[in-house]
Formats: sequence, structure tokens, C-alpha cells
Amino acid sequence: MIVALKLRLPVSFIIKRTIFKQFCGGESIQECSSTIETLGKYKVGTILDYSVEGKVEEDDFDQTTRIIIETIEKAAQEKNIPFAVFKITGISKFSLLEKASIDVNQLTRDEATELNKVKNRIDSICSSAKKRNVPVFIDAEETWVQDIIDQWAFDMMLLYNKEKCIVYNTIQMYRHDRLAFLEDCLKKTKKHNISYGIKLVRGAYMEKERNRAEEMGYLSPIQIDKESTDRDYDLALDYILKNINYLSLVAGTHNEYSSKKLALSLEKHNITKDDSRIFFAQLLGMSDHISFNLADHSYNVAKYVPFGPIKEVMPYLLRRADENTSVAGQTGRELGLIKSELQTRKTNSKL
Repeated sequence: MIVALKLRLPVSFIIKRTIFKQFCGGESIQECSSTIETLGKYKVGTILDYSVEGKVEEDDFDQTTRIIIETIEKAAQEKNIPFAVFKITGISKFSLLEKASIDVNQLTRDEATELNKVKNRIDSICSSAKKRNVPVFIDAEETWVQDIIDQWAFDMMLLYNKEKCIVYNTIQMYRHDRLAFLEDCLKKTKKHNISYGIKLVRGAYMEKERNRAEEMGYLSPIQIDKESTDRDYDLALDYILKNINYLSLVAGTHNEYSSKKLALSLEKHNITKDDSRIFFAQLLGMSDHISFNLADHSYNVAKYVPFGPIKEVMPYLLRRADENTSVAGQTGRELGLIKSELQTRKTNSKL
């Protein structure tokens, strides 16, 4: 597909009606309207995610910032859009983040100026979210640039999370150090009397992280096996619920066990299903059986709905395709559920 697009072959029509249709809401905010309406009909919210990445020009970063703010403005007008989201690498060069993460004092004057522009873009997005009362996620990135992102996320929380949780940071539990990080977040939250927003996920860069650690000769930041990741994810859920007066949670997971555990744990901790501090989230086109069943039982649920020009969102689509083959049983399980439901409907239609 990438080669075909580079050669300007007429494949956009096919892509838009297959893999793009499965995982994306449209090429623009306006094109996502029907998806927002359909999800809302089943009490599932939409998180508009402008999934353009890999840019290197300042004008592109400013354009991305404007579109992210437009998603916030759209959310303020639309009851079925509970959150906004952005990636720092969508508004900054990755190489700049890498260098700043090693030692910000080693930046050249021009690089320091660029970095200040990145921080200003982050602030303009978060201040817009605060002004319009729309919570916003800052997505996680690779470990070697994550520290500076964690710091920026906390800086934004200090500014905008005093009355309620507006800014959320993303914690990837396939990292073996994240339970300790979570505990540290709580300490800082209590010290500064703010609310800390957490989007809790398992993680998105496992192969890349392990390969880099091996090539550069340092300890891999990734858990030794999936069981360790699952264990820490569920421990993190318990930890957050025990400290829900300080923390807000969006559980981003396609794991049935973790979703069921969280749902059952709410009652255990005397938290109502519709408590605005607790949300479940899945990606559009994946794990619909989790999303729609939870929503049908009155839990807060939202779907990530990526959008953007077809050519620009190809990296996102290819990651989704890769995930669906690398996550054990994901594709087979969902296909099995669809076949089972079709058979049930066929049988019922004969009765």
C-alpha cells in the first residue's frame, strides 16, 4: 500500500473502503460525524485522534496543533466526545526530543528555540482543553523520550488540574518500572494538591524497545513476559481505585480479563458505574464486544477514532495491522465472535 501510494497508483479508493474504514473515522473531523453518531447511539463515546505523524517542518507542527484544538472545540459542542488526545511527536521532531531527553543544556540556540515552541504548543492545547472543560490525553512514546514527556505532562497538570482532572498522562505497563512511577505520581499529586489523570495501557513499542536495548547494550525496559505485564496492569488498576480521590483513570485495554476485573472492582470500592473518574477505552475497529457490552451495562466507555488523510495515517494503520497479527489470538478471537454472532442470528431468524 505504501509503495502504491508513493507511485500515485489509484489505491486510495480501495484503502478507504477496507482497512481505513475498519480503523478510522474519516479524513477530517467532519467526516467522523457519522461514526460519532453511531457510537453515541450505543452510549459509546468518541475520542477524536488526529493520527498524522512523522512530520519535520514547523508549519506542519503548527497545523497539527490547530487541528488538535479543533477536536477540543468539537468535543465541547458534542456530548458524545468525552476526551481529546494528542502525541508530542505529532507536534515536535523526534530527534529534538531525543536530544533534549539526554541533556537539554546541550541543545543549540536554534534547537532550544524549537523546544520552546513545542512547549508552547503543548500549553496552547492544554489551556484550550481547560477553557472548554474537555479532558485531554498526552499519549506515551518510546522510553528514551518519555521522561521529558512525563515532566511536561505533570507541568500541565500543575497548571490545569487544580479544580478537576483536565490533563492525562499515559502509563505503559509493559515497562517494568511503571508501578514505582505510579506511586511517585501519587506522592507528587498529594504534595501539590492536584488531580493526576492516567490513561493506563499495556504498551505499543515492544519490539522496537527490545531491539534498541539489545543493540545499545542496556537492560530492556520491557517486562520479561506477558504475564508480568498483565500482573502489573491489574495491580495498577487496584492501586488507582484505592486512590481514586487523587487519581482519574481511563483503562485503555482490549483484554477481557482486565476489563471484567475493573468492572467488578468498582462495586468493591463503592464507585458507581457512571463515575466520571473511571472510563474504559478501546480502539475503533477492535474489541467491540468489550466496548458495547460495557456501555450496555452503563459503564463509561469511549472509542479512539483516528482520522486524517489516507496517506498520512498509513503508519497508524500498519501498526494496527501488525498488532492484530502479533497479539496472540486477537484476530482469531474477534473473527470467532463475529462468526458465532452471525450463526446465532441465522438460527434465530429460522425460529
